[in-house]
Amino acid sequence: MKRKLIPYEPYLKELARKLRNDSTLGEVLLWKEINNKQFYGYDFQRQKPLLNYIVDFYCCELNLVIEIDGLYHNHEEQYNLDLLREKELEKYNLTIMRFTEREVRKDMINVLRTIEKYVVEHSSLNIIREQ
Repeated sequence: MKRKLIPYEPYLKELARKLRNDSTLGEVLLWKEINNKQFYGYDFQRQKPLLNYIVDFYCCELNLVIEIDGLYHNHEEQYNLDLLREKELEKYNLTIMRFTEREVRKDMINVLRTIEKYVVEHSSLNIIREQ
């Protein structure tokens, strides 16, 4: 399957590299669960530039973005920016899943179940299960 490329601003590459080196605990914990194609064989990237943004995790094959929201996402201004960002990303047929830092740190099993449900419903695994 040929990957579809989503454009991004070149200056974001260096910032993404810095963010990978300064990950939150929640990002590190989730990354340990989904990296190296260990989550149903899908390739996830972390701190991936897309458009004018850097998303926490991205899987091209599933058109899936996973965001881990810290405390600053509770503020109305940040919430509105998140909505705008989601609308722009959805124009590229991407699905955005959001989890709080607390959810990832305290309830990883349910975070992984939620991601698993999406993966099974939106992948070739669904075809296998239906046969």
